[in-house]
Amino acid sequence: MDLLFFVIISFFLLLVSAIKGYFVVYPLLASMAIFIVILLNRGFQLKSLIKMAVAGSQKSFSVIGILLLIGAVMAVWMAAGTVPVLVYWGIKLISPQYFIFWAFVLTSMVSVLLGTSFGTVSTIGIALTIAAKDSGVNPNTLAGAIIAGAYFGDRCSPMSSSANLIATITRTEIYTNIKNMAVTAFYPLIFSSIFYLILSLTNPVEIAGKNLAVEIGKAFNLNWITWLPALTILIFCVLRVEVKIAMAVSIIAGSAIAHFVQGYSAIEILQFAIGGFKLESTSSLKDIVAGGGILSMVKVSSVVIVSTAFAGIFAGTRTLEFIEVYLNKVRSRGDLFLATTAISILSAAFGCTQAIAILLTHQLVEDKYRKDGLDDYQVAVDLENTAVVISPLIPWNIAGLVPATILGVNSDFIPYAVYLYLIPLFNLIQLKLANPPHKN
Repeated sequence: MDLLFFVIISFFLLLVSAIKGYFVVYPLLASMAIFIVILLNRGFQLKSLIKMAVAGSQKSFSVIGILLLIGAVMAVWMAAGTVPVLVYWGIKLISPQYFIFWAFVLTSMVSVLLGTSFGTVSTIGIALTIAAKDSGVNPNTLAGAIIAGAYFGDRCSPMSSSANLIATITRTEIYTNIKNMAVTAFYPLIFSSIFYLILSLTNPVEIAGKNLAVEIGKAFNLNWITWLPALTILIFCVLRVEVKIAMAVSIIAGSAIAHFVQGYSAIEILQFAIGGFKLESTSSLKDIVAGGGILSMVKVSSVVIVSTAFAGIFAGTRTLEFIEVYLNKVRSRGDLFLATTAISILSAAFGCTQAIAILLTHQLVEDKYRKDGLDDYQVAVDLENTAVVISPLIPWNIAGLVPATILGVNSDFIPYAVYLYLIPLFNLIQLKLANPPHKN
């Protein structure tokens, strides 16, 4: 009964936080305090609970440095003109007849480079929305294509915080994970592209935002060299260079371009890297080309730290052992993936954040995968194919709520974000067909 009380109160606090836009760490800490009180009443010692929380949070420390680097990369890329040139050519070359299709393709490409769904939606996503304004196209249709594309890279970019978090907690190599994700995404990507192509043909868009490209051309020197910071990441990814080194080199290259090509001083570039990039308040681009910075990732990092601490207490007290008992009854690889999907849905619905969905799902299924002789890379790709892409489909989870809010739509975008639910669906079908039931 006390556990049910905890679940209801925690869900309420997290739900209110997600809907109202409050910083999610506050309800997380409040939920943790309630949980600790319940556990103390059950006979656990406060000292041991603190040790569990610390042990859990230590899993996040290696990914925090990457998160902070991602924030710096985003801001420096904006100052260097890298993000603006991506948006510029995206708007410039897109075909009105196939607008929704190209919206999906462009956001997918940009998200691979940026590694952040929120950053992708806030830049190319907003630009595409402005371009389609007053065209009569259903905004939810366009938002679904944009958000689905944004999570293409959020799932499989070397600069993705979720991809790095999964690589850390599963003790896997991120480039191998990306390769595995590319394989499992092939058919969902093809069918999603066909879906958006059909939607485009039945919903042609008359672009009204060509002047946006002009404004970007005026605000930034879009020299060919502005592509270099992004190309650096891609080249280092192909060469399988350690992600932190790749991002550090990209920051150096971007800083040099921001200084010598865009004319920003060294002090301004440092300020951008720390506090985020911003244009003058009078600029029409101030809401499109803005953000990033190390400080923007401090909040994200704190969510990860608290979430992993929470997961550590769950693991140490074995509070959710009944779910593991259910998992032990699973007999086939396909059924295990189905169970992982169900757990990730519940985790994403309860936790209201992608990080909690990832951490709780991993904690609950890890032992079962190991018992069935499945290695850490299979755990990692299953998490990417469930928790990462399912979180944006939960209306109150900030993974989908924030991008929808940025684009000015509501949860009605979900039916059109087909790539996100084709990923688990296709992988479930494939595993069911390829793996008959087996005995433990």
